[in-house]
Amino acid sequence: MSPFFVMSLLFGLIFGQTASLCAPSEYTIHVEKQECAYCLAINTTICAGFCMTRDSNGKKLLLKSALSQNVCTYKEMLYRTALIPGCPHHTIPYYSYPVAVSCKCGKCNTDYSDCVRERVRTNYCTKPQKLCNL
Repeated sequence: MSPFFVMSLLFGLIFGQTASLCAPSEYTIHVEKQECAYCLAINTTICAGFCMTRDSNGKKLLLKSALSQNVCTYKEMLYRTALIPGCPHHTIPYYSYPVAVSCKCGKCNTDYSDCVRERVRTNYCTKPQKLCNL
């Protein structure tokens, strides 16, 4: 192996995270309950962006810990609660949702993140819409 290749490889392993573009991004969630008269559009922030990953083609040359498939995920988050308008008294009219405070590139945690590449597009309203800016 050439010294240039080895230095490039080491540089990439050490400083790879600095080239990542993972940050809180504005996002609108549409929330509705069957019993309620309105759909609520909530403006929040989610973690989105590009994270450096390492190609597993060189797995024979690298330690297993050096091979990673990182995703843009929450570093810090908080939950807020919104009131869905037009709900009858017997229905709980509240909806809690996450707000990204800061993000990081790391392993995907299925406890609070959608780790699936393809997802069904269901983020829309079927009822009259109300906007919630919290």
